[in-house]
Amino acid sequence: MTCEAGIHEVRARLSSARAVTVLTGAGISADSGVPTFRGTDGLWRNFRAEELATPEAFARDPRLVWEWYNWRREIIAAKLPNPAHAALVEMERRFDRFWLITQNVDGLHRLAGSTKLSEIHGNIWKVSCTACGRVDTNHDVPIPILPQCATCEGLLRPHIVWFGESLDSEELGRSFDAVNSCEVLLIVGTSGIVYPAASFAPSAKAAGAFVAEINLDPTPNSELVDVSIQGNAKDIVPLLL
Repeated sequence: MTCEAGIHEVRARLSSARAVTVLTGAGISADSGVPTFRGTDGLWRNFRAEELATPEAFARDPRLVWEWYNWRREIIAAKLPNPAHAALVEMERRFDRFWLITQNVDGLHRLAGSTKLSEIHGNIWKVSCTACGRVDTNHDVPIPILPQCATCEGLLRPHIVWFGESLDSEELGRSFDAVNSCEVLLIVGTSGIVYPAASFAPSAKAAGAFVAEINLDPTPNSELVDVSIQGNAKDIVPLLL
């Protein structure tokens, strides 16, 4: 199927749908200039993300981890939502039942205006207290090192799900509910091979949904989904409206 035919098919499905769920990943943020922070893009002082985004790294050297997150915050603070983010805000307005699930932590969906969403890996602009568990929004760039909780003066950490940690059960429940009850599932800018994203496409298909992916390259899900469209999210997603 050509890109144009795929866009036409997704448009037709969306035009008659009432329940739409969208999963987004790094690809939609890359169109805003946000690096992946994994691999060469995320190399900082010769550390890889996998070496710093862990509870063990934070326990060992919280200052180092916060310095890395300050570097990430400075990069992301200079980026803006792109037309794909804006198109998803419009989808939220149009459909009776809409839910956006993002694997991204950059906060660009919220900045664009999305409100019906689950940030399953957390948000870099939120902090949580390691002592009392309080979660707050914090847009300081740079954030003071080492930041303290306003309630109990405990050490704050980024409100991010690190490697080796479990996803929030409530957000995960909302996400699976949205995936299993939608008529159309759009997978945008992600290979969808990491749990729980890896289970979303087959779960939605099993429940009878039409599933489409928009990604720069084919993914392991490309043979499973109904339509696979190759291209930049910022160019393709607005055409689906």
